[in-house]
Amino acid sequence: MHKSWLMCVLLGTLAWGQTAPGAPPPAQPAQGSADASAAVPPDAAVITVEGVCPTKPKTAATKGTAAKPGATEAKATETKTPATDCKTVITKAEFEKLASGVAPNMTPQLKKQLASVLPRFIAMSDAAKKKNLDKTPRYEETLKFAKMQILTNELQRSIQDEAAKVPPEDIASYYKEHPEAFGQFNLDRLFVPRTKQEVAEPKDKDEDAKDEKLSEDQQKAKQAEEKAKTDEAEQAMNKLAESLRARAAAGEDFVKLQKEAFDAGGMKIESPTVNLPKVRRNGLPPAHAAVFDLKAGEVSQVINDSGGHYIYKVKSKDEPSLEQVKDEIVSTLKNQRTREMMDKVNASFKVETNEAYFGPGGTGVVPPPRMPNPRMAPSPMAPAAPPQTPPPAQPPAAKPN
Repeated sequence: MHKSWLMCVLLGTLAWGQTAPGAPPPAQPAQGSADASAAVPPDAAVITVEGVCPTKPKTAATKGTAAKPGATEAKATETKTPATDCKTVITKAEFEKLASGVAPNMTPQLKKQLASVLPRFIAMSDAAKKKNLDKTPRYEETLKFAKMQILTNELQRSIQDEAAKVPPEDIASYYKEHPEAFGQFNLDRLFVPRTKQEVAEPKDKDEDAKDEKLSEDQQKAKQAEEKAKTDEAEQAMNKLAESLRARAAAGEDFVKLQKEAFDAGGMKIESPTVNLPKVRRNGLPPAHAAVFDLKAGEVSQVINDSGGHYIYKVKSKDEPSLEQVKDEIVSTLKNQRTREMMDKVNASFKVETNEAYFGPGGTGVVPPPRMPNPRMAPSPMAPAAPPQTPPPAQPPAAKPN
């Protein structure tokens, strides 16, 4: 059937096909929910819209023969079908073609959403044509913009498809030039709280009243006293961290040392897991990167940051083969190639706007894509993230409730 109504569907669902460079692939159906649509034959009807006649292709008049107006009107009257007898049938093959045009690799859930809006678009666009709304200046301008939008989307898809064709030699070169990016470390990590957790005792009303009666100098003296206690507690934990580091270098068990650290710090929660079995360089914050320069069996110096004190021991280091990290490299290079191609397109034009019309600053400039923020110190309460993707930033240290 004629697809004159596809434009309406594309306008309503175009956002589904906007896949950002480097975005993860569409979600796959959950295990156990097999897609039964494969058993439906291509010519089987999947959507039937009753009350809407299918649009028939226009037939050209025979060359050299002028059509008689009266005869044409009579024929149209004779072949006109009542709306109650009309129906538009969409087969599986037609629907799959449409879905592919809207968004490649459309998930079954999105297909259901498309099928839910499609009959309404068909019926309403048919009603609009009967009112000749497809011949208005507003329709022409909207159609002009829609074509630009669709072509922009097609260009983005084309660039992504081209960027995905990464030459094998580029994959091998990247692997050879970035060996540090793929090394996997088996680490033990010891976390020492920055200060001892004191259980604050609730003040009674008399103590609050006394604090309110203190002079300004007395309040400053009390604050200085409290700060001195805090500094003293921090210094004690600093010394403890250095002591535990020396014992770790002497070969003591990290699990035992971690428990001592939490007991000394007054932590009322369970000690974190000390072993991080597979850690990449992007799995720890930059301030902890010196750990990856250690040899197997060596223990790091105490690393201090806002979260507390960290001590690492390298248990082993593994270098994955090219085949093991090939998909990861392809994804990285695809993203790089996509950005380069899009940057080339964006650099091919300049924009000037009339500030008298749009106001100061014109229409503004589209901001560049957001870049990931530098990682914070890892939480000692969670293991390192998988090597394929950098783990999300975690709070510096777990605190008891």
